[in-house]
Amino acid sequence: MSVLELRNISKNFGAIQALSDVSLSVEPGEVVGLMGDNGAGKSTLVKVIAGNFAPSKGQVFISGKKAEFHKPIDAQRAGIEIVYQDLAICNNLSAASNVFLGREPTWQFGPLKIVDYGFMRKRAGELFARLKSETRPRDIVKRMSGGQRQAVAIARALLTDAKIILMDEPTAAISVRQVAEVLNLIRQLSDHGIAVVLISHRMPDVFDVADRVAVLRRGRLVASKKASDSSPEEVTGLITGAIEAA
Repeated sequence: MSVLELRNISKNFGAIQALSDVSLSVEPGEVVGLMGDNGAGKSTLVKVIAGNFAPSKGQVFISGKKAEFHKPIDAQRAGIEIVYQDLAICNNLSAASNVFLGREPTWQFGPLKIVDYGFMRKRAGELFARLKSETRPRDIVKRMSGGQRQAVAIARALLTDAKIILMDEPTAAISVRQVAEVLNLIRQLSDHGIAVVLISHRMPDVFDVADRVAVLRRGRLVASKKASDSSPEEVTGLITGAIEAA
């Protein structure tokens, strides 16, 4: 059973049609590379999945059940997390503090509530071990590599037992070594049965890690096929319109 299914999703903003009849399914543990030119509708589709936008038409199903998201917290409760390009982490805090940011566990001491830093470090360490990341709970984010920062953002998503993680340009503006770290993190998520939708302009990264590629052009899905049955040349043609559909 698909962990995520989109049926005929359309989204318009007044006279602007951002998405038109997009149907896409994602299996547990599957990595789907979502590609398209600027303005193709990738961000809008991701925001529909993440609960930022309600679709104008169409339906979203999570593990076979119809879902209606009115705000992002609804999507989170359904097991959907998003890792934004800017990661939304605090450089002056430790890795553990960032993982639990806004969800800090506490214990009661009389009238006071005390943050349980010991539990935070222990749980964060378990999540980093699960991802096979070298990131340590006490490390300060501003001293970390791009790959380690991604590990922190992904660990925060795993804290809620996510079924689906949406990743927005995770390999943009980082070194070759750090790109390899991030792609390995994506593989670890897949190995644990978590579906990943990877939004990226970097063709080699998508074909390195994705099981399937989905291509949007002008708000329409023009391809959804196994990565092994496609090629960077074909995807480029689909993005530019040189190839109508595949």
